[in-house]
Amino acid sequence: MDQLFVNADAATLSPIGLFLQADWVVKLVMLGLLFASIWTWAIIIGFGMRLRRIVAQSDQYEHDFWKATDVDRFYERNGQDDVPIARILDAGLKEWRRSTAAKKVDAEGVRSRLATLMASASAAEIDQLSGRLNVLATVGSVAPFVGLFGTVWGIMRSFTAIAAEQNSSLAVVAPGIAEALFATAIGLFAAIPAVIAYNRFSHGLNRLEARLLRFADKFHATLSRELDGEA
Repeated sequence: MDQLFVNADAATLSPIGLFLQADWVVKLVMLGLLFASIWTWAIIIGFGMRLRRIVAQSDQYEHDFWKATDVDRFYERNGQDDVPIARILDAGLKEWRRSTAAKKVDAEGVRSRLATLMASASAAEIDQLSGRLNVLATVGSVAPFVGLFGTVWGIMRSFTAIAAEQNSSLAVVAPGIAEALFATAIGLFAAIPAVIAYNRFSHGLNRLEARLLRFADKFHATLSRELDGEA
C-alpha cells in the first residue's frame, strides 16, 4: 500500500505524466486552456506595451500642441500623427474649416457639430483600442468553467475505474482525481491573469478616454472663443 501511495503521488506531482495519462476529453480541455493562457499572455504583453506607448505619445503631443502659437502650422506638421489625440484634433479642425468657410456662420450650430464630432472621435479611438479586451473578459469568465468540466470528467473516470476494478484503492482512483485537479489548476492559471489584466486595462482606457475628452473640451473652448471673435 505504501508503494502504491508513492506511485500515485509521483504521478500527481508530474504535469507531463498527468497529461499523458489523462482521458482524451481531459487532454482536449487541458490543451484548450493552455492555448487560452498563451493567447492571454500575448495580449497582456502586447496591449500593455501599446497602451503605455500611446499614453506617452499623447502626453508629448498635447504638451507640444498647447505650447504652439499657430494651430494651423502645428496641424500641418503634426496633424496626421498616429496618436488618438491627433485624430481628435484632425476631426475638430476639419469641421471648423468646413463650417467657417460659409458666408454666414451659425455659431451655435458650429459649436454643436464640433462637440459631437470630437466626442465621437474620442469614442471611436477607445473602441478601437479596447477590441482585444473582449478576449481577456471571455477567458477570465469561461476558463474556470472549462477547467471544471475537465474536473467533473476526471472524477467520473475515477468512479468508472472503481466500478470496473471493484477496488477503491489509491492506485485506482488517484489518476482520475489528479488529472481532474490538474484541469482545474490550468483553468485558474488561464483565468486569473486574464481577469486582473482586464480590470487594469479597463481602468487605463477609462483614464485615456477622460484625457481625450478633456482635450476635446479645451480645444472646443478655444474654437468657441474664435467664433465669438468673428461674430
